Amino acid sequence: MTSSDRSSRGSFASRLLERLFPDSRNEPETKEQLVELLRQARRKALFDGDALSMMEGVLQVSDLQVRDIMIPRAQMAVVGRDDDLERILPIVVESGHSRFPVIGEDRAEVVGILLAKDLLQYCGKGSERFRLRDILRSAVFVPESKRLDVLLREFRTSRAHMAIVVDEYGAAAGLVTIEDVLEQIVGEIEDEYDFDQDAFIMRRDDNLFTAKAHTSIEDFNEYFNVDLSGDGYDTIGGLVLKAFGRMPRRGESIEKDGFRFEVVSADGRRIRLLNISRVQPPPSQGEDT
Repeated sequence: MTSSDRSSRGSFASRLLERLFPDSRNEPETKEQLVELLRQARRKALFDGDALSMMEGVLQVSDLQVRDIMIPRAQMAVVGRDDDLERILPIVVESGHSRFPVIGEDRAEVVGILLAKDLLQYCGKGSERFRLRDILRSAVFVPESKRLDVLLREFRTSRAHMAIVVDEYGAAAGLVTIEDVLEQIVGEIEDEYDFDQDAFIMRRDDNLFTAKAHTSIEDFNEYFNVDLSGDGYDTIGGLVLKAFGRMPRRGESIEKDGFRFEVVSADGRRIRLLNISRVQPPPSQGEDT
């Protein structure tokens, strides 16, 4: 850790303490002591639990590196530099992403970034003049060892939303987005899936449910009145992961034990949200089973 890093962290801690504890003369000497002071402030109702979680997330971000949260190269949704529009559009639609690494002849060679919105001008009669190189945007490259707090600052100054992570040889090792970094601070960003704070499963219609992947097998069984075996896993996300035998991508689905599980949100490390439906809806009450 450099002296400038220590100075930056110390300055942050001092400003935070002056605001929360204006009469305190005992500044913490370690991050653990600072966290304990923040928790004491929470117990005194100086701020709520969400604020405490975010402050702890801010402190944690300085300890994490890009390699800790990046999406590995094998899991990236990419397009080829010389691909035509007919080949690119299904990738864009299936993945649901807004930005895509553009690769050369080798998947480890990222030559730029494609923004999905830049394809709109070619819809309809414009497809015959499409040339990906004309709308290719420059990519931001970062090493695997870069700290997340430094990366977040660079995202803010450059207004970039995605960076390509490179290994020691300069080859693409994965990617990281500003959303990935922010989720380390504010928690999982679930977009349009607005769960109640303590809810794990949300009913969307008669046979469609959205569930957080860390829902326990026990809670799942109780909700659906079934008796699924966890197969060595404690959560429904773990059960689905084992069924796939690999880390699935967004939009992929699989059937298991009478249910269809569709991945709504996932990154290179974990499944986050699942859409769930019964392959055969349960019989109506009073009907023979």
